Order: sequence, then C-alpha cells, then structure tokens
Amino acid sequence: MKHLLVLFLTVFTFTAFSQNDTIKPKIKKKHYVYYTWGYTRAWYSTSTIHFVDLSNKYHPVTGNNNYYDFTISNVHATDRADFNKIRDVINITIPQFVSRLGFHINNKWDFEINYDHAKYVVDDGQRTHIKGQIFGQPVDKDTTLTPALLHFEHTDGANFWMFNAVRKFDLIKRGDLFRATWVVKPGAGFVFPRTDVTMFGERLNNNWHISGWIVGVESGLRLQFITHGFFEFVGKAVYADYTKCLVLGKGNGTANHHFFATQLTATIGYKFCSKSNQ
Repeated sequence: MKHLLVLFLTVFTFTAFSQNDTIKPKIKKKHYVYYTWGYTRAWYSTSTIHFVDLSNKYHPVTGNNNYYDFTISNVHATDRADFNKIRDVINITIPQFVSRLGFHINNKWDFEINYDHAKYVVDDGQRTHIKGQIFGQPVDKDTTLTPALLHFEHTDGANFWMFNAVRKFDLIKRGDLFRATWVVKPGAGFVFPRTDVTMFGERLNNNWHISGWIVGVESGLRLQFITHGFFEFVGKAVYADYTKCLVLGKGNGTANHHFFATQLTATIGYKFCSKSNQ
C-alpha cells in the first residue's frame, strides 16, 4: 500500500508539473526602443547662396545705408570632421556626430528619429561669381571669397533632423546572438543650423534656427550581437533646402541656398527591451 501511494504521488507530481509547463505562457521580448551614437563624413554639391537685408539702416563703418541683396554662384563647400576631438571624452559632441532614437514596430519595420550634426563650410579662396547690390552699389563680377567679403558656414551644425521609416531585410539569423540585416530608411524633416557668417569684415555666430526642410534616404548593414548590441554602417543621400538662414542685419539679414549631400556613417547602438506575454 505504501509503495502504491508513493507511485501515485510521483505520477501525480510529474503530471501536474508537466501540465503546468504546457500551459505556462512563454515570455518573449516583443517591444523595444533603441539608441545609437556614431560619426559621419559628408560631401556636398555646389550651391548658389542668396544674401539679403533690405532694412536700409545706416552702417557706421561704411557710412552707407546697410542693405544688400546679392548672390554668389557655384559655391563649393566641405565638411569639418574634427575626429581628432573624439579622444577627449569632454569633446565627443564637437566632431560630426549622429544619433538615432528608434522604436520597434514589428519584424519588418522600425521608426527612427534621426539627428545628424553635420558641418557645412564654404571654402575660402575659391573663385565664384557675385551679382546684385551691396550698400546701394551694383556688383556683377567674378571674385575670390575671403573673410573681408564673405565667409559662410553651418558649423555648430547644419543639423539635419529627420523622421525615418526603417524597412528591415534579414540576411543572416543565428537566434538572439547574431543577426545581419539590410536596412532602408526613407525620411523627411527640418534643418536647424547655427550659421556662422563673416560679411564685409564683420562676424556674427547666429542662434540656432529652424531654417528649412530636408528629405532623403539612408541604407546599409545592421549587425546585431550579444542580443542587445548592434552596429550599423550606412550611406545616406539627402536634399536640404535652407530657406531662411540668419546672417548679418540684426534679425533682418537672411540667406538661402539648397544642396545635395551624401554621407557615410558608422554607429553603435543598444536595444532597451520590455517583455510581454505571448
């Protein structure tokens, strides 16, 4: 009788635990957000930059009415990587950095808020054509750009803010430990530069200002490792239209230009996961 009781309790216990394992819900990582940080290089097309200030105020240096309305054509500009600053932790935001805040939607789609701290510097010493009026005097000639006439840059950021849909195409899957994915990220947003300009020998580093819009697409390889970490290497092409940059003129002076840009970007990221019952 004792042996039968032990056998019954053993079978009952085994059956109970087996049933419990069967009905126990599986916990899966379903929802996550991710954050990435990295650095970029950028290349820009030429552009025509239009400067205007029609406030007609007296300029004490020139003795003229302080108004101008002119364009410079076929202007070349380059980026300013400043990667030598990376080794100093305090200055990690001085180089051309990028960051992304992403939200997982499903296995095929994510959504990202994208910030690129790219820098745009008009090259000094280049030959260009200037046409318009400066302090009431007409001008229409080829000239060499120097700070005595003009130096123009967005170096506290050309600052591309974009909102991207992220389409993911799995290439290799090895469980949660490794995954290779090709990502395509079309998006649009706004530009938020701080324009540093020197005109006619006078310099002004303006405030940050929403100055226009941007549209583009990013694509490249995402490598996931150790479940939560991942690395991305992507190329990007954008069209940026700066419709109203602040320049000299006590809030009345503006500049506008547009250009195409391409970028190569490397970032490292981390997924912050939450759990839910399936």
